[in-house]
Amino acid sequence: MTHPTKAICPILLEDFRKIAVERKGESNFFTSQMIKACMKKVRPMNLHETLHVTDEIEIKAYYAGHVLGAAMFYVKVGSESVVYTGDYNMTPDRHLGSAWIDKVRPDLLITESTYATTIRDSKRCRERDFLKRVHDCVEKGGKVLIPVFALGRAQELCILIESYWEQMNLGHIPVYFSAGLVEKANLYYKLFINWTNQKIKRTFVKRNMFDFKHIKPFERSMMDLPGGMVLFATPGMLHAGMSLDVFKRWAPDENNMVIIPGYCVVGTVGNKLLTGRQQTVEIDKRTTLEVRCQVKNLSFSAHADAKGIMQLIKMCEPRNVLLVHGEKGKMAFLKQRIIREIGIPCYDPPNGATVCIPTPMQVPVDLSVKLVKRQLAAYCAQEEAILGDSSQMVKRIRFPVEHAPVRGVLVFQENSHIKLLDPSEAAAELGKTSHKLKFVSRKRIAPGVDINIRKIFDELHLLLSPLEQVQLRDEDDHVIVRSVDISLDVSSSSSSSSSSSSSSSSSSSSSSSSSPPARVVVVRWNYEDEETAARVLAILAHLIIGQQDQSGSSTTRTKLLLPPSSSSSSSSSSSTGKKEDDEPFIPMEDCE
Repeated sequence: MTHPTKAICPILLEDFRKIAVERKGESNFFTSQMIKACMKKVRPMNLHETLHVTDEIEIKAYYAGHVLGAAMFYVKVGSESVVYTGDYNMTPDRHLGSAWIDKVRPDLLITESTYATTIRDSKRCRERDFLKRVHDCVEKGGKVLIPVFALGRAQELCILIESYWEQMNLGHIPVYFSAGLVEKANLYYKLFINWTNQKIKRTFVKRNMFDFKHIKPFERSMMDLPGGMVLFATPGMLHAGMSLDVFKRWAPDENNMVIIPGYCVVGTVGNKLLTGRQQTVEIDKRTTLEVRCQVKNLSFSAHADAKGIMQLIKMCEPRNVLLVHGEKGKMAFLKQRIIREIGIPCYDPPNGATVCIPTPMQVPVDLSVKLVKRQLAAYCAQEEAILGDSSQMVKRIRFPVEHAPVRGVLVFQENSHIKLLDPSEAAAELGKTSHKLKFVSRKRIAPGVDINIRKIFDELHLLLSPLEQVQLRDEDDHVIVRSVDISLDVSSSSSSSSSSSSSSSSSSSSSSSSSPPARVVVVRWNYEDEETAARVLAILAHLIIGQQDQSGSSTTRTKLLLPPSSSSSSSSSSSTGKKEDDEPFIPMEDCE
């Protein structure tokens, strides 16, 4: 929790304990010693401070407005994250600023929805209406009761009344706040002045705005004093305490007024006053009170309205939203609005329900610096080759590379992070010997088909260069694309057809001498350029088929070139009955 919250929390808990134990007679309740022991375990944190609980858990606090010390918390566990807002206010007021958060893009935003369907009018209009009603009532000798919560709205309205009393010279009309919790809360507002808004901070040097000149503590004996007065009393929902006691005494007088500035839960006296039209209100099962005073609801709540909730969602850009702290019907309405306008999943579960929210699985991988440098160098070289004449401009400007493909070796080791390494680094780390995997594919060209190396070069340069972003080279009747080597082999047909017996070999020799020699397109490539090789083979197949539709079919064979090894050569030789240049090959079906 924040430092102001840690300071105020024991006071609020002790007040809660006294009401529950001493007034309501609760027996199984926490004690004052338990409150002290609990507060010793609290770790306070500053706004925008990131607290690393463990290697995978981090917490960051953001300003929430609402009351002194209120904060929203961003919690990240591994690759998953949640923002829990608590109560917050997106509208700055007279003593606090508005809530603010980074664009953290959490997996889940848990937000309050107290005013899920309400959009408030101008704050200035509400203040003017509030002051006018209070002034008119006290001028006629009436008494104004303003039920407030001890923290937040009490200070906001006290500053408003204090400023108005000063401007209108109304010092002869007393203004009180109920002694006790409000008075203690005011002390902490003075102490943590740096949590207030800029206006309060600027005037702090000359005068602390919480040192009220016209507002004094209230005693029960003042309840029946003649003449007009204004009283801020807790609690804000008129369900117990000083505010309810004063209401019982002042409600029968039509000259008096009750202004309810905040939210009232269903079932409380405050809610009954706002929703009922009858002249009587039920205080409890045995007590009914005649109400003749004026009852007004002027919302000065520090909760975000519907507009503010939508503003916060757009500010932090969550993947999912979960609504809490609201009424069922209003939450359902806001849920549909979020889905419709923002287009993200939204949930409004009842109390005690379990919600399962799917999140993308992210696995952290340590990336090798050597691999990144090598891949970026290759990527930039390709970019410059595409731009051609403008490459010098690229070199001078050096735009940042936002996206670039990276290909390496994933290394999984026990009790270690997953690593993506350069192949040489992976072999060294694992103590393995590096092998280079090469492939060879042969496609026979039917006699009479007019194909030469220049046509192959032109076709590949036209179709492959823009796609692969590489430069083609014509060297010694070879076309080279990265490690892919394309050539024409005239002698391959004889070697590929020499699997007959010796008796038939002599007869085929005499017949072949009269026919033109068959040609074969030979494509060799390394494993790293398998995708490029697949595109090259597809283009060659289309080129050959296009010219030999009337010349017959072709045959394709692919060889897998392995590193020199006696065992691999012998196994390959025994499986095929033939080997070329001491390199085993694996025949494949025609892939056309």
